Amino acid sequence: MDEDEIANRLLALEHGEFHFPTLYGKGWNRLYIGDKVKIGREFLNAVRKGKFPGIEDTGRKKGGGRVYLKRG
Repeated sequence: MDEDEIANRLLALEHGEFHFPTLYGKGWNRLYIGDKVKIGREFLNAVRKGKFPGIEDTGRKKGGGRVYLKRG
């Protein structure tokens, strides 16, 4: 999944908190753990660099994953 596809999925996402695997979708559970870590880290870094306006890293983990926030 590239940044444009992620941006499109973020547009369709409701405001509020979310985990990246929810955004990624069905294929997440078929990925190898190393790929999950790599892709998740890339998303975190992109969010921190401001590549996805309105999306924030809350700095918290809950339910086994990092929590992000889509502001309304």
